[in-house]
Amino acid sequence: MTANAPRPTRRAICAGLALVALSRPALAAEDRVYSDWRGRAIRGFDPVAYFTQGHPVPGNPDITLDWSGAQWRFASAENRDAFRADPAAYAPQYGGWCAWAMAQGSTASVDPEAWDIIGGKLYLNYSRDVQSRWRKDIPGFVAKADTLYPGVVE
Repeated sequence: MTANAPRPTRRAICAGLALVALSRPALAAEDRVYSDWRGRAIRGFDPVAYFTQGHPVPGNPDITLDWSGAQWRFASAENRDAFRADPAAYAPQYGGWCAWAMAQGSTASVDPEAWDIIGGKLYLNYSRDVQSRWRKDIPGFVAKADTLYPGVVE
């Protein structure tokens, strides 16, 4: 910035931030799924692979399915078809938001590498550090998060 250039006012900065916030459509009742800035659920990882391969697998950008307001990527067409047939069996709990944060009444993004399958359900966490907190009382955190979701994201 040159010495003579006008500096942005606090009001102009706030107005710009408000426009950015308003440019994202409001969440509809069915759009409670966490997605990254590109609209990808689980940051583009295949939700079915957690169950079938036992670890996170990046999805193929050419094998996708739009569901619940997000784009889901899959490592194979078979995984996509399995998800399409029964999304509730494979989609992460709490719309893919961090399970520990949900139990605290909040939301947080997720790290696809910080995950657990408990009782046949996929739970994701913000980080491995948060996951270690989550693992200290999974039944308690699930019980709390179950009472709070989906209200926290509405």
